[in-house]
Amino acid sequence: MSATSTVQLMDGTSLAKRIVEEAAARAAEISPRTGTSPCLATVLVGEDPASATYVRMKQARCAKTGSRSRHIGLPATTTTAELIDTLAGLSSDPGVHGILLQHPCGPHIDERAAFEAIAPEKDVDGVTMHSFAAMSFVLPGFVSCTPGGIMRLLEAYDVDLAGKHAVVVGRSAILGNPAGMLLLVMNATVTYSPSRTAGLSAIVREADVVVAAVGRRRLIRGEGVKPGAVVVDAGHDPGNVGDVDFDTASTRTRLITPVPGGVGPMTIAILPAQTVDAAANLLGIQRH
Repeated sequence: MSATSTVQLMDGTSLAKRIVEEAAARAAEISPRTGTSPCLATVLVGEDPASATYVRMKQARCAKTGSRSRHIGLPATTTTAELIDTLAGLSSDPGVHGILLQHPCGPHIDERAAFEAIAPEKDVDGVTMHSFAAMSFVLPGFVSCTPGGIMRLLEAYDVDLAGKHAVVVGRSAILGNPAGMLLLVMNATVTYSPSRTAGLSAIVREADVVVAAVGRRRLIRGEGVKPGAVVVDAGHDPGNVGDVDFDTASTRTRLITPVPGGVGPMTIAILPAQTVDAAANLLGIQRH
């Protein structure tokens, strides 16, 4: 690493561990009082190896909180209507407190229709329109896990967002868009910049906070980062490469997330934490 002496890494691994431990403590209160444990239902369409790995990782984190997992594997030939029926059934099942639909589901699936079949009170992955609205209007609900993890990182490292210029590179429905809204809620001035934005480098260079969430290897290089900026890299491509060229960017930033060990662990930690919260809400357990 060719970073300056003033750069600080934002350690998502350690913070994620604390979040999971806190969720485990809350889950330990739920079971004796209700006779049940928080339960996350995971739904996977097809047998994509990467998706299956992600599901297992998320189930493992849930286990660390004392939560149960119920996995529903559906064939790759599953239709949108069949997937919606499965999700609707889980939404009405009192033994399930959180639902994760692992995506992508395949080009033949209408993912938005599938997401909307998840009951908002069980949308612990923060993928429904209801959850996006709740994030935007600061109402009770669940945040999208990666943006929620990013905000927890910024909070942990005392990043004051009020009045700062934040540039979000990417506009996906469950990452870029909600990340920008959560930053706006914290009084940042937010610019959304898709990868095709004209003059993207010049826009990023003016940012106090950069959230790279477009899925293009090393799109953002050090010379395109404002000295002293805070850089959050939500990309993760094969070879542990993110959307930011870490070696060059870390010579100019004040705070930066590594890949791996930055945003990734936070994403996986927020899911079980929100599952425990969903269980508490549904079972009528007030948080102390």
